[in-house]
Amino acid sequence: MMRNYYLEVAIHAALTAGAVLRDNLSQPHQLVFKGATDLVTEMDRQAESIILTILRDRFPDHGILSEEKGRIKQNREKFLWLIDPLDGTTNYAHGFPWYAVSIALQEDNTVIAAVVYHPEMEELFSATRGGGAFLNKQKIAVSQQTALGQSLLATGFPYNIQQKSEKNIENFTALLLQSQGIRRAGAAALDLCYTACGRFDGFWEFGLAPWDTAAGSLILTEAGGTITTFHGKPYSPFNETVVASNGSIHQSLLRVLNKFSRSTTK
Repeated sequence: MMRNYYLEVAIHAALTAGAVLRDNLSQPHQLVFKGATDLVTEMDRQAESIILTILRDRFPDHGILSEEKGRIKQNREKFLWLIDPLDGTTNYAHGFPWYAVSIALQEDNTVIAAVVYHPEMEELFSATRGGGAFLNKQKIAVSQQTALGQSLLATGFPYNIQQKSEKNIENFTALLLQSQGIRRAGAAALDLCYTACGRFDGFWEFGLAPWDTAAGSLILTEAGGTITTFHGKPYSPFNETVVASNGSIHQSLLRVLNKFSRSTTK
């Protein structure tokens, strides 16, 4: 089955790039700022180059959308790879070992294969559409928590938080008071995967890019989870807002986010 072959290649690319990232975490890094706080390191580009070389060699006619290179159009736009070579760049630049490689493949705008690799913990999350979700080859499922008040949640803040801080600070405060706790670790791909395997019960964020959520979204849904926009509309990697959960607490999350996100886009 081709989906399994696509996944096999994506896993190879993620493991190869992840090993290089892990080996260089403690080294000094060359930092370039793309905005006031949005940065890129030489390791983002090196990991990206490794992944692109592998994918281009196996699938020379597939399109690619990658964080640093942008859109690389090929002959068969039916297939599009969405790649974040280093999700959690700020963490990585500070030597904080919480980052991931995220690779997803879309066919006709539907994600069909996904890999998220956490090099420091050697955790490989993967999924194919209709084939289930796995952590290191063991099948995973979302939590069974039904009460928001007993839920552990995750979120993140955008790089332009100085300009748009009110959007998520209100959400954060409201949900902090209505949940068991919130974690903000700085890698959306891992937040989605941790929701998929039941470590988190829910996750929300806005201002994410397609490569941040494409892989994690499939892993989550194949694990039995739910993912939408803040207003409950169907998810797409190209949405500005993301709400992910085990499904049972989803409506509770949406109610709070809609109440405290008056200016948040769909």
